Amino acid sequence: MKTKIFSLFLILLLMGCTLAPGDPPAPPNTTPVIEPTSSNGTFLLTSPEVSEGGALPKEFTCDGSSATLPLAWNGAPTGTKSFAVVMHHVPGPGDTHWYWVVYNIPADITSLEKNSTGIGILGTNSVNGETKYAPPCSKGPGEKVYTYTVYALSAEPHISAADSEVSREVLLDAIQNITLASAALNVTYTR
Repeated sequence: MKTKIFSLFLILLLMGCTLAPGDPPAPPNTTPVIEPTSSNGTFLLTSPEVSEGGALPKEFTCDGSSATLPLAWNGAPTGTKSFAVVMHHVPGPGDTHWYWVVYNIPADITSLEKNSTGIGILGTNSVNGETKYAPPCSKGPGEKVYTYTVYALSAEPHISAADSEVSREVLLDAIQNITLASAALNVTYTR
C-alpha cells in the first residue's frame, strides 16, 4: 500500500514538472499586488501621469525635478465640505514615512495640478520636517509602493497645532470622525 501511494505521488510530481532540462526555475513574484481603493466604491483618485500600480515618473522623485504629482478626484459623497491629501510609504511593519500633507482643500476643488500652490494648507513631511512636499528617494533594493490618498470630509478639520507640527498622524487624528470617504492611488518606484 505504501509503495502504491509513493508511486502515485511520484507520478503526480513528475507530471507537474514542466521545465525543460537546463531551464532555471522561474523567480518568485516579488512585485507587490496593488489594488485601487475607494472606501465607498465610487470616490476615485487618478493622475494623468501614472495609472494605478504604475511606476512613478522620475520627475516626481528626488532623482528628477521633485515635482508634485498632478492628481484628480471625482465621485465625492454628498455633504463633502473639504478635502485632504496625503502621500505616504510603509517601508516595514510599524514604520510610516509621509511626503505630502495638504488639508483644508475647498470642496469645489477636484484636482491639484503639478506643483500646485496656494490650495489648502500644507502640513509637514517626515523627510526633513518642513511644510512642503518632499519627493521620495526610494532607498534600499527593490520596488517601493507609495500611496496617495484623498479624503472627502464633512467639515474642515479643527487642528490647534501650528502648520509646522501637522504630521500625517495629526491630520488623520483630526479627520477620523469627519471622513465621509477616501480614495487611494498606489504607485511604485525603484532606483
